[in-house]
Amino acid sequence: MSSYSRMRRVNSIVLHVLAEEVERLKDPRLEMVSITGVETAPNLRKATVFFSTLDLDRADETKAALDSAAPRLRKLLGDEVRMKYTPALEFELDRGVAGGARIDQILASIADTGKDEEE
Repeated sequence: MSSYSRMRRVNSIVLHVLAEEVERLKDPRLEMVSITGVETAPNLRKATVFFSTLDLDRADETKAALDSAAPRLRKLLGDEVRMKYTPALEFELDRGVAGGARIDQILASIADTGKDEEE
């Protein structure tokens, strides 16, 4: 049980540091991005960083921007957080948030279709 709470703390700290730094990045592809979660491997060698973006059509472009910023983000993480290893960062689109946004789009289009039929 203690290793679970330790990993939860590690994930929380990594999330906080990366979210703050991503906000500071000047890359225009990262304007509408949020870091939503982190899953660090128990050996601290790798961390999967989940992100969401309001513009789902540009999710691949956003991932490319995060991938290109990964070395800088990893170095900052090593400077900010004292850990045995600084994990390699791997970015993935948060499918839960993306799915919710897609459902919202579908519901909005259904609502718009209903309005058109009433007129």
